Amino acid sequence: MKLEFATVDVFTDRRFGGNPLAVVTNAQGLTDAQMQAIAAEFNLAETTFVLSPKDATNTAEVRIFTPKAEMPFAGHPNVGTAFVLARAGESHGRAIPGDRLVFEEKAGLVPLDITREQGTVVAARLAAPQMLTLGDEIPADVVAAICGLAADQIETRTHRPIIASCGNNFVFAEVKSRAALAQAAVRSDLLAKHVPMARAVGVHLYAPANEHGVEIQSRMFAPLFGVPEDPATGSANVVLIGLLAHLRPEADLALSKTIGQGFDMGRPSILEASAEKAGGTVTATYIGGRCAPMLRGTIDLD
Repeated sequence: MKLEFATVDVFTDRRFGGNPLAVVTNAQGLTDAQMQAIAAEFNLAETTFVLSPKDATNTAEVRIFTPKAEMPFAGHPNVGTAFVLARAGESHGRAIPGDRLVFEEKAGLVPLDITREQGTVVAARLAAPQMLTLGDEIPADVVAAICGLAADQIETRTHRPIIASCGNNFVFAEVKSRAALAQAAVRSDLLAKHVPMARAVGVHLYAPANEHGVEIQSRMFAPLFGVPEDPATGSANVVLIGLLAHLRPEADLALSKTIGQGFDMGRPSILEASAEKAGGTVTATYIGGRCAPMLRGTIDLD
């Protein structure tokens, strides 16, 4: 059995930036164990496996694996997979018409819109498969200890650290300065003690910024899932924009932010995040960005 794969750098306009992704485009017939083994072999933050859709009105079924576990939803894997399939113009022998794709995933249906420049696919944007949900608050001193920071480096005036989700749970905490964000280093033992895998994927820290054309800088740590630090986390930043919209006093709001991630690990990423709020409720959240193609190859399973 020969598998075809492509790799793409996501949330960047240049190669060797952003968040690398491997996309196995003909994964039909693979077992869960094979998918997990292939993801571990690539050892990227995530690898996606493209299957025929269960509903023919959708583009594909997409399964997402970190090196250690399957994810119900993730941002950069969706954006990168949409980019790869839209550039190919087909999936499992079926043409992809227009610039809208819909993926079937564990968290639900994920619609994506494609951006072209002079006829070439350059970017994709997804709508989160689930509405914003807010969970438990986490004591600021606990989050600080997990992240190797002092308790007074956690900003609590806007919100206390909290678990939130649009398909994946993350702990969200604002830090008081860009320097504090750069200083953070997560301790896996404390993360496992206070926020085990069943509770959240990881910790997403952020701080206001005015650099590199971004308004927010963020970092996401998920060592329990085999991702010590992620260069770009669409599924976390799509929640972050929803959380920020939720916290705003306006009942009706369209909020957009340009978010940077990965700058402190040498993989600068730019994410375009937006949220819609009506009647005091966040009704939709979106994340998107550009992509750069990298590699193509085959995996021989014979």
